[in-house]
Amino acid sequence: MAQNKPLHRPCVERMVPYKPGKPIDEVRREFGLERIIKLASNENPLGPSPLAIEAMERAVREVRLYPDDGCFYLTRKLAEHWNVPEEWIVVGRGSDEVIHLLGLAFLNPGEEVIMAEPPFALYPATATAMDCVQVRIPLKDHVHDLEAMASAITPKTKLIFISNPDNPTGTIVVREELEQFLDRVPETCITVLDEAYYEYVDDPRYPDSLHYVREGRNVVVLRTFSKIYALAGLRVGYGIIPAHLVEAVRKMRPPFNVSNVGQAAALASLGDPEQVRRGREVNAAGRAYLFEQFRRLGLRAVPTQANFVWVDLGVDCVAAFEQLLRRGVIVRTGDIFGAPTFARVTIGTQEENEIFISALEQVLEQLR
Repeated sequence: MAQNKPLHRPCVERMVPYKPGKPIDEVRREFGLERIIKLASNENPLGPSPLAIEAMERAVREVRLYPDDGCFYLTRKLAEHWNVPEEWIVVGRGSDEVIHLLGLAFLNPGEEVIMAEPPFALYPATATAMDCVQVRIPLKDHVHDLEAMASAITPKTKLIFISNPDNPTGTIVVREELEQFLDRVPETCITVLDEAYYEYVDDPRYPDSLHYVREGRNVVVLRTFSKIYALAGLRVGYGIIPAHLVEAVRKMRPPFNVSNVGQAAALASLGDPEQVRRGREVNAAGRAYLFEQFRRLGLRAVPTQANFVWVDLGVDCVAAFEQLLRRGVIVRTGDIFGAPTFARVTIGTQEENEIFISALEQVLEQLR
């Protein structure tokens, strides 16, 4: 019998599903290509640490068993790595899950969530799922406008998301500006500093976010193993959360949420300092090369502290994407972020970057 009234919650109508790209094998088949260069999802082109690969091979033999529910060894290693108490750490299926847990733990229907415009997709998704009001503050010169965000705080504000470096622009909020902002945030609000690209930053003005957690402020720091540690397919991230907030988040965490393979790979990665060094060096060299080439092509790129570049192609980004795709290069279009001529391009290896630039030059000649 047909239902006259939907059974789902009204907020479901407002949810916007994530739109993934086609699988690489499907793109290869469709366009008859032998090689695909994926520069769309900010993944590490170097791959995981050899230590992580060895750890995964050992762990996969035990997948018949449920994983360690408390991520005991990984949590202990993270606490040692960042010099924080183990009790402050919540490990999730990527930092995305920790964002979801924050919503479950702290958001009530009708409360407000402040974020930049454009936001990382999980911020509005979490706010919508919890029947909250999204307050979006446009970026100012591609950077979070902390003055406007602070002015937007009301008695209904509960969570404030700041991605630092920002996605999709790669810009950062610097220490002095962030501290001035935090001084204006009332005790009824929680500021979430999403630092997925933390390890790539080399700007000395970047804030020490853990300092604010240690001070006991209402600050949550998010980090991930998906980027510089190249474990995106395993979904391992974590939040560092002050003692007075962390228990509420722990209560929302589902049991066995992080696989044993993911835990083993993340733990091994922390034991390989060369993983971060290699990733930073390749990223810095690739960044310099891409900016040099963008200038040569007359394109304006936003200075980045992440492993991707936000660049104005000066042409319709969807048309450029489609032409790049036919040449075996995948980037992220800016139209989904409200920027119809921009693209977000992951920094690859030198060979991948050169292939991309060669393809882009051909595409721009065709579209201009």
